[in-house]
Amino acid sequence: MMRLPNMLLLGSAGRNAGKTALACAVLAGRPAAAGAVGLKVTAIRRNGGACPRGGRGCGACASLKGDYCITEEDNPRSPKDTGRLLAAGAEKVFWLRVRTGRLAEGMAALLAVAGRGPCVCESNSLRTVVEPGLFLMLRAKGARAWKATARAVREFADRTVVFDGGGFDLDPADLSCDGRGWVLREHATAIVLAGGRGTRMGRDKSMLPVGARPMIEHVCAQLRDVFDEVLVSTNTPEEHAFLGLRTVPDRAPGRGPLMGIASALEASAHELNFVVACDAPDLNIALAHRLLDRAAGRDAVVPRGPGGAVEPLFAVYRKSLAPRAHRLLGAGEGRVRALFAKGRTRYVDLPPGEAVPANLNTREEYAAHVAARADKL
Repeated sequence: MMRLPNMLLLGSAGRNAGKTALACAVLAGRPAAAGAVGLKVTAIRRNGGACPRGGRGCGACASLKGDYCITEEDNPRSPKDTGRLLAAGAEKVFWLRVRTGRLAEGMAALLAVAGRGPCVCESNSLRTVVEPGLFLMLRAKGARAWKATARAVREFADRTVVFDGGGFDLDPADLSCDGRGWVLREHATAIVLAGGRGTRMGRDKSMLPVGARPMIEHVCAQLRDVFDEVLVSTNTPEEHAFLGLRTVPDRAPGRGPLMGIASALEASAHELNFVVACDAPDLNIALAHRLLDRAAGRDAVVPRGPGGAVEPLFAVYRKSLAPRAHRLLGAGEGRVRALFAKGRTRYVDLPPGEAVPANLNTREEYAAHVAARADKL
């Protein structure tokens, strides 16, 4: 899988989903997308020269000679998608037509001419060979059917965006690209649990050094640019004051993570909250986006790995769950999973090869993480 953090990849569930309209909105007058390249990738199945979509088609598939072809758009007045991207402000625009079995090869050739700088790309099938900075899937309002290429990759979408013919349920201003890649701003709260005693570690895990910074600082740094609000659930606020974030003590200390979650949910400024432990320094932000994207009509959204193992400390919770959590605590229940039993919980099965970031619970796990990180530097 080719990792391209500077790519914003836009797919679509079907026709008239607003894919090019959103690409143009991102490119037009946006300092964050200055100098970005526009890309369109069309994967072509062999179909005896006929249009794979049916009808007479546009001739793009039948005219392809060889495994792939790259063309550069030079006419910003062209009504084609590539012309619209150029008119919207893309520095350059390229169109890759490629046989489905040669996507990786064709993409490598495209990068050789387009470079690896910021880009906005339209394609569904490309997600099978590329891991972009962000992958948004667009869907026309009211549309229910998903075409085959969309169904194959929809589980990887960071956000499903609905297009009503004139606008989107996502503000293009919430998308930006910095030196590290594309960022999607979430109008939600991130809650970092740092109230544990670290019994197995033998000390406060949140302040263990990872590189030159405490572990909790690594976690919070990854959340600041993504979430409107970041809260630290802690019973030692003076110890975490250096983070410059709002701290929330447990209503009753010593009751475990369920109390920490309940107390922080009460203090949160948003209905949707992403909860994560302070001892998972390498966050999977893409997974956090996907969990939030699936929160409509749910009280909690929880990732589930192979064998049915769930991870309640890397999950999404509604603020409205706080009273239920306190009722459970009042009844002597301390398990976070007890919140899921009677609520509207959605479990998100992780695709093969993806896992929730590992928690560092023991000295051995911590030492292994620090050593692995040093090897990468």
